[in-house]
Amino acid sequence: MSSVKAQNVKRRSVILSVISDLSTDQRVHRIARTLCEAGWNVHVIGRNRHSSLKLSATDYTRERLPMRFQKGKLMYMEFMLRLFFRLLFLKRATLTANDLDTLLPCYLVSTAKGVPLIYDSHELFTEVPELIERPTTRKTWLKLEAFLFPKLKHVSVVSQSIADIYKDKYKVPVRVIRNVPNRIQTQVNVERENILLYQGALNVGRGIDLMIDTMTLLPEWQLWIAGGGDIERELQQRAEQSPAKDRIKFWGRIPHENLSQITCQARIGFSLEEDLGLNYRYAAPNKIFDCIQHHIPVIISNLPEMALLIKQTQTGIILKARNPQTLAQCVQLLNRDAKIYSYFVDNCERAAEYLCWEKESLHLLEMYEKANQT
Repeated sequence: MSSVKAQNVKRRSVILSVISDLSTDQRVHRIARTLCEAGWNVHVIGRNRHSSLKLSATDYTRERLPMRFQKGKLMYMEFMLRLFFRLLFLKRATLTANDLDTLLPCYLVSTAKGVPLIYDSHELFTEVPELIERPTTRKTWLKLEAFLFPKLKHVSVVSQSIADIYKDKYKVPVRVIRNVPNRIQTQVNVERENILLYQGALNVGRGIDLMIDTMTLLPEWQLWIAGGGDIERELQQRAEQSPAKDRIKFWGRIPHENLSQITCQARIGFSLEEDLGLNYRYAAPNKIFDCIQHHIPVIISNLPEMALLIKQTQTGIILKARNPQTLAQCVQLLNRDAKIYSYFVDNCERAAEYLCWEKESLHLLEMYEKANQT
Protein backbone atom coordinates (compact mmCIF):
# COMPACT_ATOMS: atom_id res chain seq x y z
CA MET A 1 0.00 0.00 0.00
CA SER A 2 1.40 3.44 -0.89
CA SER A 3 2.32 5.97 1.77
CA VAL A 4 -0.54 8.23 0.61
CA LYS A 5 -3.10 5.49 1.16
CA ALA A 6 -1.49 4.57 4.48
CA GLN A 7 -1.96 8.15 5.71
CA ASN A 8 -5.70 7.86 5.14
CA VAL A 9 -5.98 4.70 7.25
CA LYS A 10 -6.61 5.11 10.95
CA ARG A 11 -3.55 3.82 12.75
CA ARG A 12 -4.33 0.67 14.68
CA SER A 13 -2.03 -1.49 16.74
CA VAL A 14 -1.03 -5.10 16.34
CA ILE A 15 1.26 -7.36 18.37
CA LEU A 16 2.92 -10.31 16.65
CA SER A 17 4.15 -13.08 18.96
CA VAL A 18 6.64 -15.75 17.87
CA ILE A 19 8.99 -18.06 19.75
CA SER A 20 11.93 -17.37 17.43
CA ASP A 21 14.59 -14.81 18.32
CA LEU A 22 13.43 -12.64 15.36
CA SER A 23 16.83 -12.25 13.70
CA THR A 24 16.24 -14.78 10.90
CA ASP A 25 12.43 -14.97 10.82
CA GLN A 26 11.65 -13.78 7.31
CA ARG A 27 7.88 -14.41 7.41
CA VAL A 28 7.29 -12.42 10.60
CA HIS A 29 9.47 -9.61 9.29
CA ARG A 30 7.54 -9.42 6.02
CA ILE A 31 4.19 -9.39 7.81
CA ALA A 32 5.36 -6.68 10.20
CA ARG A 33 6.66 -4.51 7.33
CA THR A 34 3.44 -4.95 5.36
CA LEU A 35 1.27 -3.92 8.31
CA CYS A 36 3.50 -0.91 8.98
CA GLU A 37 3.16 0.24 5.39
CA ALA A 38 -0.61 -0.18 5.68
CA GLY A 39 -0.72 2.21 8.62
CA TRP A 40 -0.54 -0.12 11.61
CA ASN A 41 1.57 0.34 14.73
CA VAL A 42 3.43 -2.97 14.93
CA HIS A 43 5.09 -4.54 17.95
CA VAL A 44 6.84 -7.92 17.58
CA ILE A 45 7.69 -10.13 20.56
CA GLY A 46 10.15 -13.03 20.40
CA ARG A 47 12.54 -14.71 22.82
CA ASN A 48 16.14 -14.09 23.66
CA ARG A 49 18.61 -16.92 23.12
CA HIS A 50 22.24 -17.20 24.17
CA SER A 51 23.16 -17.38 20.47
CA SER A 52 20.85 -14.57 19.30
CA LEU A 53 22.23 -12.24 16.65
CA LYS A 54 22.03 -8.49 17.11
CA LEU A 55 18.82 -7.05 15.70
CA SER A 56 19.08 -4.39 13.02
CA ALA A 57 16.93 -1.25 12.99
CA THR A 58 13.39 -1.62 11.64
CA ASP A 59 10.36 0.60 11.13
CA TYR A 60 8.46 -1.41 13.75
CA THR A 61 9.12 -2.23 17.40
CA ARG A 62 10.80 -5.50 18.38
CA GLU A 63 11.58 -7.01 21.75
CA ARG A 64 12.95 -10.31 22.99
CA LEU A 65 11.72 -11.81 26.23
CA PRO A 66 14.56 -12.79 28.57
CA MET A 67 14.68 -16.54 29.12
CA ARG A 68 16.21 -18.59 31.90
CA PHE A 69 15.62 -21.90 30.12
CA GLN A 70 16.90 -22.27 26.56
CA LYS A 71 15.35 -25.55 25.43
CA GLY A 72 12.93 -28.34 26.32
CA LYS A 73 9.60 -28.31 28.12
CA LEU A 74 10.68 -25.74 30.67
CA MET A 75 11.60 -23.32 27.90
CA TYR A 76 8.13 -23.59 26.33
CA MET A 77 6.41 -23.21 29.71
CA GLU A 78 8.54 -20.21 30.66
CA PHE A 79 8.01 -18.51 27.31
CA MET A 80 4.24 -18.95 27.40
CA LEU A 81 4.09 -17.57 30.93
CA ARG A 82 6.30 -14.57 30.14
CA LEU A 83 4.41 -13.89 26.93
CA PHE A 84 1.04 -14.03 28.70
CA PHE A 85 1.99 -11.38 31.27
CA ARG A 86 3.76 -9.21 28.70
CA LEU A 87 0.67 -9.18 26.47
CA LEU A 88 -1.62 -8.65 29.42
CA PHE A 89 0.07 -5.41 30.44
CA LEU A 90 0.59 -3.96 26.96
CA LYS A 91 -2.01 -1.63 25.47
CA ARG A 92 -4.98 -3.13 23.64
CA ALA A 93 -4.06 -4.35 20.18
CA THR A 94 -4.95 -6.99 17.63
CA LEU A 95 -2.97 -10.10 18.55
CA THR A 96 -1.23 -12.47 16.15
CA ALA A 97 0.01 -15.85 17.34
CA ASN A 98 2.68 -17.35 15.11
CA ASP A 99 2.52 -21.13 15.51
CA LEU A 100 1.02 -23.25 18.25
CA ASP A 101 3.70 -22.47 20.85
CA THR A 102 2.40 -18.88 21.16
CA LEU A 103 -1.32 -19.52 20.71
CA LEU A 104 -2.41 -20.21 24.31
CA PRO A 105 -1.19 -16.93 25.87
CA CYS A 106 -2.45 -14.97 22.85
CA TYR A 107 -5.87 -16.61 23.09
CA LEU A 108 -6.17 -16.00 26.83
CA VAL A 109 -5.23 -12.33 26.53
CA SER A 110 -7.45 -11.88 23.48
CA THR A 111 -10.39 -13.26 25.43
CA ALA A 112 -9.62 -11.23 28.55
CA LYS A 113 -9.26 -7.94 26.63
CA GLY A 114 -11.85 -8.59 23.94
CA VAL A 115 -9.42 -7.93 21.08
CA PRO A 116 -9.16 -9.76 17.71
CA LEU A 117 -6.87 -12.78 17.46
CA ILE A 118 -5.20 -14.01 14.27
CA TYR A 119 -3.39 -17.34 14.10
CA ASP A 120 -0.61 -17.70 11.52
CA SER A 121 0.60 -21.29 11.34
CA HIS A 122 4.01 -21.56 9.69
CA GLU A 123 3.86 -25.36 9.69
CA LEU A 124 1.75 -28.34 10.67
CA PHE A 125 3.10 -28.02 14.19
CA THR A 126 2.03 -31.36 15.69
CA GLU A 127 3.50 -33.24 12.69
CA VAL A 128 7.09 -32.02 12.89
CA PRO A 129 9.65 -34.88 13.14
CA GLU A 130 10.83 -33.71 16.57
CA LEU A 131 7.34 -34.33 18.01
CA ILE A 132 6.57 -37.51 16.09
CA GLU A 133 9.58 -39.07 17.78
CA ARG A 134 8.21 -38.02 21.22
CA PRO A 135 4.61 -39.29 21.35
CA THR A 136 3.91 -38.18 24.93
CA THR A 137 4.95 -34.60 24.25
CA ARG A 138 3.11 -34.64 20.92
CA LYS A 139 -0.08 -35.78 22.68
CA THR A 140 0.08 -32.68 24.91
CA TRP A 141 0.40 -30.37 21.91
CA LEU A 142 -2.42 -32.18 20.11
CA LYS A 143 -4.72 -31.65 23.10
CA LEU A 144 -3.83 -27.97 23.21
CA GLU A 145 -4.48 -27.63 19.48
CA ALA A 146 -7.81 -29.47 19.73
CA PHE A 147 -8.89 -27.15 22.57
CA LEU A 148 -7.93 -23.88 20.89
CA PHE A 149 -8.33 -24.37 17.16
CA PRO A 150 -12.16 -24.64 17.01
CA LYS A 151 -12.37 -21.28 18.82
CA LEU A 152 -10.35 -19.45 16.13
CA LYS A 153 -11.98 -17.21 13.53
CA HIS A 154 -8.98 -15.96 11.56
CA VAL A 155 -6.36 -18.53 10.55
CA SER A 156 -3.67 -18.51 7.86
CA VAL A 157 -1.29 -21.29 6.79
CA VAL A 158 1.48 -21.65 4.22
CA SER A 159 0.07 -24.32 1.87
CA GLN A 160 -3.28 -25.54 0.56
CA SER A 161 -2.70 -29.08 1.84
CA ILE A 162 -2.22 -27.85 5.40
CA ALA A 163 -5.29 -25.63 5.05
CA ASP A 164 -7.36 -28.62 3.94
CA ILE A 165 -6.19 -30.69 6.93
CA TYR A 166 -7.15 -27.99 9.44
CA LYS A 167 -10.51 -27.27 7.76
CA ASP A 168 -11.45 -30.94 7.71
CA LYS A 169 -10.30 -31.53 11.27
CA TYR A 170 -11.67 -28.45 13.03
CA LYS A 171 -14.33 -27.08 10.66
CA VAL A 172 -12.96 -23.54 10.69
CA PRO A 173 -12.12 -21.26 7.73
CA VAL A 174 -8.42 -21.22 6.84
CA ARG A 175 -6.62 -18.90 4.42
CA VAL A 176 -3.48 -19.77 2.48
CA ILE A 177 -0.79 -17.09 2.63
CA ARG A 178 2.32 -18.56 1.07
CA ASN A 179 5.77 -17.91 2.46
CA VAL A 180 7.06 -16.07 -0.59
CA PRO A 181 9.75 -13.35 -0.65
CA ASN A 182 9.56 -9.75 -1.73
CA ARG A 183 10.02 -9.03 -5.42
CA ILE A 184 13.63 -8.38 -6.37
CA GLN A 185 13.60 -5.22 -8.44
CA THR A 186 17.24 -5.16 -9.52
CA GLN A 187 18.70 -7.25 -12.35
CA VAL A 188 19.59 -10.73 -11.12
CA ASN A 189 23.07 -11.98 -12.05
CA VAL A 190 22.91 -15.32 -13.90
CA GLU A 191 26.68 -15.64 -14.39
CA ARG A 192 27.32 -17.71 -11.30
CA GLU A 193 29.98 -20.02 -10.00
CA ASN A 194 29.25 -23.71 -9.41
CA ILE A 195 27.70 -23.20 -5.99
CA LEU A 196 24.97 -25.43 -4.56
CA LEU A 197 22.91 -23.80 -1.82
CA TYR A 198 20.92 -24.93 1.16
CA GLN A 199 19.40 -22.15 3.25
CA GLY A 200 17.18 -22.76 6.26
CA ALA A 201 17.07 -24.61 9.56
CA LEU A 202 19.64 -27.34 10.16
CA ASN A 203 17.19 -29.86 11.59
CA VAL A 204 16.42 -33.54 11.18
CA GLY A 205 14.90 -34.59 7.87
CA ARG A 206 16.04 -31.67 5.71
CA GLY A 207 18.25 -33.82 3.45
CA ILE A 208 21.41 -31.90 4.31
CA ASP A 209 23.32 -35.11 5.06
CA LEU A 210 22.46 -36.30 1.54
CA MET A 211 23.78 -33.04 0.09
CA ILE A 212 27.06 -33.46 1.97
CA ASP A 213 27.49 -37.09 0.86
CA THR A 214 26.80 -36.13 -2.77
CA MET A 215 29.67 -33.66 -2.89
CA THR A 216 32.24 -36.44 -3.44
CA LEU A 217 30.55 -37.07 -6.82
CA LEU A 218 30.60 -33.38 -7.81
CA PRO A 219 34.28 -32.37 -7.71
CA GLU A 220 33.69 -29.09 -9.58
CA TRP A 221 31.04 -27.82 -7.16
CA GLN A 222 30.88 -26.10 -3.78
CA LEU A 223 28.11 -26.61 -1.23
CA TRP A 224 27.06 -23.62 0.84
CA ILE A 225 24.91 -24.24 3.92
CA ALA A 226 23.33 -21.12 5.43
CA GLY A 227 21.46 -21.55 8.69
CA GLY A 228 21.61 -23.01 12.17
CA GLY A 229 19.72 -25.65 14.10
CA ASP A 230 19.57 -28.75 16.25
CA ILE A 231 21.95 -30.91 14.18
CA GLU A 232 24.38 -28.21 13.07
CA ARG A 233 27.36 -29.70 14.91
CA GLU A 234 26.53 -33.20 13.66
CA LEU A 235 26.44 -31.95 10.07
CA GLN A 236 29.72 -30.10 10.49
CA GLN A 237 31.35 -33.30 11.73
CA ARG A 238 29.95 -35.21 8.75
CA ALA A 239 31.35 -32.59 6.38
CA GLU A 240 34.73 -32.68 8.12
CA GLN A 241 34.96 -36.43 7.47
CA SER A 242 34.09 -36.02 3.79
CA PRO A 243 36.78 -36.05 1.06
CA ALA A 244 34.98 -32.94 -0.21
CA LYS A 245 35.34 -31.06 3.09
CA ASP A 246 37.25 -28.17 1.51
CA ARG A 247 34.29 -27.49 -0.80
CA ILE A 248 31.60 -27.44 1.90
CA LYS A 249 31.04 -24.14 3.68
CA PHE A 250 28.83 -23.48 6.70
CA TRP A 251 27.73 -19.85 6.85
CA GLY A 252 25.88 -20.11 10.16
CA ARG A 253 22.73 -18.16 10.89
CA ILE A 254 22.32 -15.19 8.55
CA PRO A 255 20.08 -12.20 9.42
CA HIS A 256 17.13 -12.12 7.04
CA GLU A 257 18.18 -8.74 5.64
CA ASN A 258 21.57 -10.19 4.58
CA LEU A 259 20.51 -13.59 3.27
CA SER A 260 19.91 -12.38 -0.30
CA GLN A 261 23.63 -11.58 -0.62
CA ILE A 262 24.34 -15.30 -0.13
CA THR A 263 21.43 -16.64 -2.16
CA CYS A 264 22.17 -14.62 -5.30
CA GLN A 265 25.60 -16.24 -5.70
CA ALA A 266 24.31 -19.82 -6.00
CA ARG A 267 23.78 -21.64 -9.28
CA ILE A 268 21.38 -24.34 -7.98
CA GLY A 269 19.30 -24.53 -4.80
CA PHE A 270 18.22 -27.52 -2.73
CA SER A 271 15.03 -28.30 -0.80
CA LEU A 272 15.25 -32.00 0.02
CA GLU A 273 12.92 -32.55 2.98
CA GLU A 274 12.23 -36.18 3.85
CA ASP A 275 8.73 -37.59 4.21
CA LEU A 276 8.89 -37.65 8.02
CA GLY A 277 5.30 -36.82 8.81
CA LEU A 278 2.60 -34.59 7.38
CA ASN A 279 4.43 -31.35 8.14
CA TYR A 280 7.25 -32.09 5.73
CA ARG A 281 5.00 -33.94 3.29
CA TYR A 282 2.82 -30.88 2.76
CA ALA A 283 5.47 -28.21 3.22
CA ALA A 284 5.98 -25.36 0.77
CA PRO A 285 9.39 -24.14 2.02
CA ASN A 286 10.25 -20.48 1.63
CA LYS A 287 13.74 -21.41 0.40
CA ILE A 288 12.20 -22.68 -2.85
CA PHE A 289 10.45 -19.34 -3.41
CA ASP A 290 13.65 -17.48 -2.46
CA CYS A 291 15.59 -19.37 -5.12
CA ILE A 292 12.90 -18.74 -7.74
CA GLN A 293 12.91 -15.04 -6.89
CA HIS A 294 16.70 -14.99 -7.43
CA HIS A 295 16.24 -16.93 -10.72
CA ILE A 296 18.01 -19.99 -9.32
CA PRO A 297 16.73 -23.42 -10.43
CA VAL A 298 16.03 -25.85 -7.60
CA ILE A 299 16.20 -29.58 -6.93
CA ILE A 300 13.39 -30.62 -4.62
CA SER A 301 11.93 -33.67 -2.89
CA ASN A 302 9.13 -35.61 -4.52
CA LEU A 303 6.55 -34.39 -1.99
CA PRO A 304 3.06 -33.14 -2.98
CA GLU A 305 3.19 -29.36 -2.50
CA MET A 306 6.77 -28.97 -3.67
CA ALA A 307 6.32 -31.26 -6.67
CA LEU A 308 3.12 -29.47 -7.73
CA LEU A 309 4.88 -26.11 -7.61
CA ILE A 310 7.80 -27.32 -9.73
CA LYS A 311 5.51 -29.02 -12.26
CA GLN A 312 3.45 -25.84 -12.62
CA THR A 313 6.41 -23.47 -12.93
CA GLN A 314 9.10 -25.69 -14.50
CA THR A 315 11.67 -24.01 -12.27
CA GLY A 316 13.65 -27.10 -11.26
CA ILE A 317 13.89 -30.87 -11.02
CA ILE A 318 12.14 -33.33 -8.72
CA LEU A 319 14.48 -35.82 -7.06
CA LYS A 320 13.03 -39.29 -7.68
CA ALA A 321 15.41 -41.35 -5.52
CA ARG A 322 17.17 -40.23 -2.36
CA ASN A 323 20.78 -41.27 -2.93
CA PRO A 324 23.99 -39.40 -3.85
CA GLN A 325 24.16 -40.84 -7.36
CA THR A 326 20.67 -39.63 -8.33
CA LEU A 327 21.16 -36.22 -6.74
CA ALA A 328 24.47 -35.78 -8.56
CA GLN A 329 22.75 -36.69 -11.84
CA CYS A 330 20.11 -34.01 -11.20
CA VAL A 331 22.81 -31.39 -10.67
CA GLN A 332 24.60 -32.46 -13.84
CA LEU A 333 21.37 -32.44 -15.84
CA LEU A 334 20.48 -28.91 -14.78
CA ASN A 335 23.96 -27.74 -15.67
CA ARG A 336 24.60 -29.94 -18.72
CA ASP A 337 24.60 -27.06 -21.18
CA ALA A 338 23.74 -23.38 -21.33
CA LYS A 339 20.40 -23.90 -23.09
CA ILE A 340 19.04 -26.27 -20.43
CA TYR A 341 20.14 -24.05 -17.57
CA SER A 342 18.76 -20.92 -19.30
CA TYR A 343 15.41 -22.66 -19.78
CA PHE A 344 14.99 -23.10 -16.03
CA VAL A 345 16.36 -19.63 -15.25
CA ASP A 346 13.87 -18.05 -17.66
CA ASN A 347 11.02 -19.98 -16.02
CA CYS A 348 12.19 -18.75 -12.61
CA GLU A 349 12.11 -15.19 -13.92
CA ARG A 350 8.52 -15.59 -15.12
CA ALA A 351 7.38 -17.29 -11.90
CA ALA A 352 9.06 -14.62 -9.78
CA GLU A 353 6.63 -12.04 -11.13
CA TYR A 354 3.69 -13.61 -9.30
CA LEU A 355 5.32 -15.72 -6.57
CA CYS A 356 6.16 -12.64 -4.55
CA TRP A 357 5.07 -11.04 -1.30
CA GLU A 358 3.68 -7.93 -3.01
CA LYS A 359 0.84 -10.07 -4.38
CA GLU A 360 0.53 -12.50 -1.46
CA SER A 361 0.35 -9.71 1.11
CA LEU A 362 -2.98 -8.55 -0.33
CA HIS A 363 -4.56 -11.65 1.25
CA LEU A 364 -2.86 -10.79 4.54
CA LEU A 365 -4.23 -7.24 4.63
CA GLU A 366 -7.69 -8.51 3.76
CA MET A 367 -7.56 -10.91 6.71
CA TYR A 368 -6.53 -8.19 9.15
CA GLU A 369 -9.25 -5.87 7.91
CA LYS A 370 -11.85 -8.58 8.31
CA ALA A 371 -10.61 -9.46 11.82
CA ASN A 372 -11.04 -5.86 12.91
CA GLN A 373 -14.53 -5.54 11.51
CA THR A 374 -15.99 -8.36 13.60
